[in-house]
Amino acid sequence: MVGKVRRPRLHHAAPRPPPRLDPPAPGPGGRSAPAAKDWNFSSSDIFSGLTIDPNSLVKKLDLDSRSTVSFRTGLEEKTLLSKKEKMKLRKERWLQKIESVKLAKQKQKAEAKRKATPVVGDMQPLMEALPELSDLKAVIKGKKESQRHVKAKAEPADFCMMKQAQKHRLLEQEVAQFHEVIADPRYKANPLLVVSEHLSKRLRQEEGKPL
Repeated sequence: MVGKVRRPRLHHAAPRPPPRLDPPAPGPGGRSAPAAKDWNFSSSDIFSGLTIDPNSLVKKLDLDSRSTVSFRTGLEEKTLLSKKEKMKLRKERWLQKIESVKLAKQKQKAEAKRKATPVVGDMQPLMEALPELSDLKAVIKGKKESQRHVKAKAEPADFCMMKQAQKHRLLEQEVAQFHEVIADPRYKANPLLVVSEHLSKRLRQEEGKPL
């Protein structure tokens, strides 16, 4: 077995100069370099003079404060129900619908029964409370006359403003009066007198004066 030959060390570390105690030389601008800051504190405990109550440090936040989304959002609307509870709610809704249909049918039957049941008892108070037939007829007659009077006044006197039915009725009246005038024996004797009388009568009718 052959051993290794140890090579001689050619490089040696240069000796370091001792630290300089003199202040540093001024810089190129004539200003001296700033001295190094002393970062040594008098005490390593920065909270040594501060008294803190441990109870004030214990604080629990609710879920709304710890999260950006409120956990109460949609809690009432999105209540999780079991399959059994859903079936129960569906059954209750069906029962309510059936009950409402039954009530409607009972109401219809009761109404039909009331209509078919004759009224018995003393009818004198009811007869006294109702108006008499003659009074009702007088009221209806007065209303019809007032309506007829209003309609007669509402008819326009101008032939151009009349409706087609009004024009036709007016022409029929004029033709009937014309035939009546021609058939009058006085027309043959004195036509001018009969025509003047007819015109004066017509004017009085339009003005509403007595003939």
